[in-house]
Amino acid sequence: MRAVIIAVGVAFLVSLLGTPIAIKVFTRLKAGQPIRAEGPAMHQTKKGTPTMGGVVFILATVIAYVAGHLALTTLPDAQIAQVEPTITALVLLGLMVFSGAVGFIDDFLKVRKRHSGGLNKRGKLAGQILVGAIFGIVALYFPSTMYDVSGARTNAETVGSTTLSFIRDIPALDLTKVGAVVLFIFVVMAATNGVNLTDGLDGLATGASVMVLAAYALIAFWQYRHWCADPSYTANPNNYCYTVRDPLEIALIAGAAAGACVGFLWWNTSPARIFMGDTGALGLGGLIAGMAMSTRTILLLPIIGGLFVIITMSVVIQIISFRTTGKRVFRMSPLQHHFELAGWSEVNIVVRFWIIAGIGVAIALGLFYSDFLASMS
Repeated sequence: MRAVIIAVGVAFLVSLLGTPIAIKVFTRLKAGQPIRAEGPAMHQTKKGTPTMGGVVFILATVIAYVAGHLALTTLPDAQIAQVEPTITALVLLGLMVFSGAVGFIDDFLKVRKRHSGGLNKRGKLAGQILVGAIFGIVALYFPSTMYDVSGARTNAETVGSTTLSFIRDIPALDLTKVGAVVLFIFVVMAATNGVNLTDGLDGLATGASVMVLAAYALIAFWQYRHWCADPSYTANPNNYCYTVRDPLEIALIAGAAAGACVGFLWWNTSPARIFMGDTGALGLGGLIAGMAMSTRTILLLPIIGGLFVIITMSVVIQIISFRTTGKRVFRMSPLQHHFELAGWSEVNIVVRFWIIAGIGVAIALGLFYSDFLASMS
């Protein structure tokens, strides 16, 4: 627990103190956010605000992960489960960094062209598929040796599972490794685009991501405390345990990313002095997809990230309606812009959407804990 707390604190401080530096650097480089002409008129005042701020909290998360591991090496042996960096960290941090890299290319092209177009849809889609495929293969095809809390080797476990999962694996729904990789690519695409579409108002995507990542930190730490690789816990045959790979690593990274986003939110809240850009949105989406896979909660993700799902569906509904009937359901999509044109203030929309995000997280955590109680009984 101490290592997770240290990681959260380090990520928060690095992001909080590093973001003003990034604002100055990106301003000097004239890396300002281009604004779509067809977007809400009030957004034109945001033109030129530094973008690519996701670089800060991605870097802060990586630094905090290292700090958390340094803290782990000072713990008594009885409390150590995963001292050395693991393949789980490679997958999760790799998803965040390389998904963020795809977004960085998009942001760079926008800044260079002074146009909101950026990377074309095919290029962005190809990048998401490539990142999802590479780390999906690593997660499914490369098991890594695990150590229990006593330091003894246990059976190897892969980061992901070949079975579909909700709150835990569903053994009857075996997808095979190839099917599981394909599913994960879809999850990466859905999560990255979901966060990206939500990133339209000051602090909206950042605050929602904090809640989702904090939820995964709680889930992963709970799995660590009730871990099948812990002989002191499984000594009691009545105890229910979770078969996951490196849950403490997952909790540490999720907590670090949440802390980094809170530090960034200090500067990203209305009126934003910096935007996360596609760098941050795709990076967070990739990490959230990895969290769902590594905690074996794939089908729980739409509930935890309920706000992302709602906003994504508003875009899908708008497109289908316009192409089939020629009429729009919303004044503008994504959904947050519909309420802007309806006269809601930006701060009201953000806070109310945060409440929706919090409700989704609360329901998901309730389902997770209820399943644990049912399994114990």
